[in-house]
Amino acid sequence: MAKQMSEGQRSYEAKRAAKAGVSLEKWLQMKQRELQEAERARAQAAAPPKSAKPGLLARLIERAHKPL
Repeated sequence: MAKQMSEGQRSYEAKRAAKAGVSLEKWLQMKQRELQEAERARAQAAAPPKSAKPGLLARLIERAHKPL
């Protein structure tokens, strides 16, 4: 973790790590990795979607609205 944890936070995370059966350092690394993956997923979700070619019906309706 980038920021310093208080003694209470450290003991809480140590209990969670013990319950998961891993060391505290490995637990904090796993937690950091999950945060990075979540951030990456949010960034991909926020990216604008690619504009696809309009489908057959959309093209036909567009042509129908154009004057002759």
